[in-house]
Amino acid sequence: MANKNKFSTRCVHEGEIKDTMYQGIVSPLFMSTTYPWFGGDSEKKPYPRYFNTPNQEFLSKKIASLENGEKALIFTSGMAAISTSIMSNVKTGDHIIFQNDLYGGTRNFIQTEFDKFGIQYSFTGGLNPEDFSAQIKKNTVGIYIETPSNPLLKIVDLKSVSSIAKQNNLWTMIDNTFASPVNQNPIDHGIDIVIHSATKYLGGHSDISAGAVISTKEKIENILNSAKNFGGNLSDYTVWLLERSMKTLLVRVKQQTENAKILAKMLDDHKNISKVYYPGLQSHPSHSIAKEQMNDFGAMMSFDLNENIDVYTFLKSLKIIKPGMSLAGVETTVNFPMKTSHGLMTQQERDIQGIGDKLIRLSAGIESHEDLYEDLVQAINSSIK
Repeated sequence: MANKNKFSTRCVHEGEIKDTMYQGIVSPLFMSTTYPWFGGDSEKKPYPRYFNTPNQEFLSKKIASLENGEKALIFTSGMAAISTSIMSNVKTGDHIIFQNDLYGGTRNFIQTEFDKFGIQYSFTGGLNPEDFSAQIKKNTVGIYIETPSNPLLKIVDLKSVSSIAKQNNLWTMIDNTFASPVNQNPIDHGIDIVIHSATKYLGGHSDISAGAVISTKEKIENILNSAKNFGGNLSDYTVWLLERSMKTLLVRVKQQTENAKILAKMLDDHKNISKVYYPGLQSHPSHSIAKEQMNDFGAMMSFDLNENIDVYTFLKSLKIIKPGMSLAGVETTVNFPMKTSHGLMTQQERDIQGIGDKLIRLSAGIESHEDLYEDLVQAINSSIK
């Protein structure tokens, strides 16, 4: 039976392991990699690579609950979760439709690995329902999306994609990292499989690398069959750290989201910012869709600096905000997608998506928004050519 407690209560208490020896109030950590087995085909056989050690199993319950799914798996990274989920749902000769706007690592995985296994794929020309329908072939088996997208915060209509998939007997898969379970629950809108880079909001402190997949019991069992072979299980110590971090997920993301909404409006009015990409702005082309399917608009945003601003000087001039390779920590960070998250893409691919040489991605932290805005302004003023 699904846990009927509120989201904040589930963040703290769902998936706890009871300390029966000392009655400690936090989950004990079980570091053993070897557990007894006494025979019997139906007997449970705990083993780290089988994703079924105590800490793995209990934290999976918390993650599944927060995404309103039946079951979850925890991986060593977001890419481990993505690659395992995709490869367990495809075979040679199959075709998958991918949203054109994707995290650069996902796109590189597709373009590097699929041809080796005879897997066909195509990218949509846009984000409208007809863009997905137009790519369906006789051998199409699934649709993979990412919304809000990295790095331009583009929005895909979840219900429309789900409807198209169900009409054509296709599975659907989403990277829900940017939204987090706090701000979006795709399963509620008909999406089959939800993926997170748990390195980001679920971990939230820039010190954990992990991934997660949530779906029905049947679909998770299918992914698990491949996961055992690929060996992408997370160490129990990191699982324990991730559970500790997720207890504060709601309070962290709510504050980060509030900061992002304020900063987006302030930057949208700044004379040296040519464009702000944030679904919470009414000027965002998919603001109405985001408002309908998201619980809130998220803590990620991007903006284009004016041509008279030197990007590298801007990054070096920041004092509170840190340039960084990742996102979603309690500290505010910025990223230069052209050289980092989407650096493996060709210039033509970046041009098609709109990832320019002045684009900055910002992950709002929990600091004072006044201090953050002041830091951004002084860095901009220091970078005028």
